[in-house]
Amino acid sequence: MGGPRRDRLALALIVWGVLVAQVLLYPGVEDVVTALGAPGDLSASMWFLVAEFGAFVAFASVWGAISDATGRRIPLVAVGALGGAASYLALAAVPEVGASFAVVLFVRVVGGAFTIGAFSLAITMLADLSGGNGRNMGAAGIAIGLGAALGSVLGGRLATFDPLAPLFGAAALLVAVAGLTLVVPDNVPGGADASPRAVLARLARRPELGVPFAFGFIDRLTAGFFALVGVAYFRDAFGLDAFGAGLVLALFFLPFAVLQYPLGSLSDRIGRFTPVVVGSLAYGAVIVAVGLAPTLPVAAGLMVLVGVCGALVAPATMALVTDVADAGERGAALGGFNLFGSLGFLGGFLLGGVTATTLGYLDAFLVVGGTEIAIALIAARAVRRLSPGEGVGVVTVGD
Repeated sequence: MGGPRRDRLALALIVWGVLVAQVLLYPGVEDVVTALGAPGDLSASMWFLVAEFGAFVAFASVWGAISDATGRRIPLVAVGALGGAASYLALAAVPEVGASFAVVLFVRVVGGAFTIGAFSLAITMLADLSGGNGRNMGAAGIAIGLGAALGSVLGGRLATFDPLAPLFGAAALLVAVAGLTLVVPDNVPGGADASPRAVLARLARRPELGVPFAFGFIDRLTAGFFALVGVAYFRDAFGLDAFGAGLVLALFFLPFAVLQYPLGSLSDRIGRFTPVVVGSLAYGAVIVAVGLAPTLPVAAGLMVLVGVCGALVAPATMALVTDVADAGERGAALGGFNLFGSLGFLGGFLLGGVTATTLGYLDAFLVVGGTEIAIALIAARAVRRLSPGEGVGVVTVGD
């Protein structure tokens, strides 16, 4: 196996490794922040996650700009991975040196600034490969979903042994990611500007992109919500430890990963409206149902449905971006979609964390699930207009 196929596998493994490292901390995040000297409450966990993801949003376009300016990507992926590994090891040393939680948050920002370089540039390199955008982005989607699923289970297990074990595990994975860069050739064909300013300018020129961007924002908001509030809810409501919470979280991520390709293909056959709009309505309703679940088995079963609904919506929404954008701007449009998605993930931490701490878990589930339902109702006509081939295949807008 060589050429694009080998490179696709190696880059997908890089994406997978970064996601596993990131998610390792989620199931036991309360235990991690407590070991690092903060109160083991939802607010401290929220800021611990927000610090990293805020850096993701702020620095993703910086790495892209550096890559374009230098004409190199693979060395930057390695630097990003090794910098992220160093940040995790620095966090693990905090109990020994007695640093404050403010220092912990600063290290998280620095680590996020490095790690997003490895992740975003690996995704960009996948998009640059020959062999079909669908195949390349499908590899990225599966790597992300499976990485999140494994990270949930493995991170929960590690946290039950030692709250700091996920930090060492994440560092080791990122070192391995840096090693993988040795087998991938560097190739920078020159991409479009995906900075926030360029994305907003592009959105002003083609406002139809606002429709899938809005769905992407809300969909990732729900994922951020489950990564923080969902884990805390399962632990508090059902008495789970970090491993148990990680298993329940994996019930969402696993079907979300493995169903992306077949359900994305389904949207090619039946159009985008049903997967995006009807799927979002079902997605929001099931999220609310999780918050109302009377027992753990019911909640666990509903989490599987959450993953299925998410897998129905996500690839169809991304495909809607490519339907709307001109052929020459699709890569940049997807960059904008990912920027809005990252903002959504950050919003999920903040909205979910603030709502849960001030109003309670049930209200948080109602707000987040209701937001998903609201975007489907508000944007239904717009999605119908952008997917005129409903039921008979998709008519591409802008080609």
